[in-house]
Amino acid sequence: MQKVKAWISAARLRTLPLSISGIIVGTSLGNFQVSNALQEVYDADHGTICFAFSSVWRSPIFWLAILVTIGFQVLSNFANDYGDGVKGTDANREGEKRMVASGVITPSQMKVGMIITGLITLFLASLLIFIAFGNEHFILAFIFFNLAIAAIIAAVKYTVGTNAYGYSGFGDVFVYLFFGLLSVLGSYFMFVKSLELELLLPATAIGLFSVAVLNLNNMRDIYNDAKVGKNTLVVKFGMKKAKRYHYALIVIGMVSAIAYTLLNYHSPYQFIYTVAFIPLLLNCIKVSKNSEPRLLDSELKKVALSTFAFAILFAFLN
Repeated sequence: MQKVKAWISAARLRTLPLSISGIIVGTSLGNFQVSNALQEVYDADHGTICFAFSSVWRSPIFWLAILVTIGFQVLSNFANDYGDGVKGTDANREGEKRMVASGVITPSQMKVGMIITGLITLFLASLLIFIAFGNEHFILAFIFFNLAIAAIIAAVKYTVGTNAYGYSGFGDVFVYLFFGLLSVLGSYFMFVKSLELELLLPATAIGLFSVAVLNLNNMRDIYNDAKVGKNTLVVKFGMKKAKRYHYALIVIGMVSAIAYTLLNYHSPYQFIYTVAFIPLLLNCIKVSKNSEPRLLDSELKKVALSTFAFAILFAFLN
C-alpha cells in the first residue's frame, strides 16, 4: 500500500486538470463545429428545419484524447521525478516530496514506470488516431502518430539526459507548444479535419496560462535551481523580470480568450468564463507582493484550477 501511494504521489494528480484543459477546449469547439454542419437538415415532408446535435461527452475521440493527455502528463511527471532525482536537483527543493530524491522509489523502478506509461500512452494514442482518421486519411494519421512520438520524447527530455531542455530555459516554449497549440488545435482538428486561424487565440490562452503555472513553479524554486545549475527562465531573468513575465502571461492569455469571443460573439453568456480570471488576477497581486519564493507553492494549484475552470466555461459557452 505504501508503494502504491508513492506511485500516486509521483504521478502528481494535481497537475492533471491543467493538462486536459486544452483537450476540453479543442474537442468542444471541434464538436460544436461539426454539430453546426449537421444542424440544419431540411425536412421536405414537413417543410421544417430539423436539428441534429452530437454531444462531445459521447465522443470516443474526446475520452481517448483525455486519456492520452493524462498519459503524457504522468509520463512527464515520472520523468521529471527521475531526472531531477538522479541529478540531485530535488535534494533541497520546496513543495511536495519527490519519490526518487527521497529514495522511496529507486531510479531503476522509475525507469520501468516511465517505459510502461510511455507504451500504454502510445497504444492509446494510436487507437485515438485510428478512430479519428481511419484508413481514409493515412497521411494525417502518420503526422499525428509522429506528433505522439514527439510528445513522448518531449515529456522525457524535459529533465532527463545531459541536454534536458528544462535545464536551459526552453521548458516554457515546450509547455506553450504542447499544452496550448498541440492540445487545442490537435484535438479540434481530429473532429473537423481543418483549422481556422482564429483558433490560435484560445490555444494561446490555454498555453500561456499553463506556462504561468510553470513560471510559478520556477519562481518558487529559483534559489535551489540556481544552486544546482538548472537555468530556467526565472534563473536567467531574475525574480523582478520573472514577475513581469508572469503578469504578461496572464494578461495576454485573458486578452486572447476575450478576442476569440468577440470574433465569435452571439450571447453575453459567453463571457461567463471571465469569472475564472478573478483568481488569476489575485494571483498576480500575490506574486507582486511576494518576497519569499517558497510561499508561492500554494499559488500553483490556484492558477492550474483556474485554467481548468476557464476551459470548462469557455468550451461550453462559446
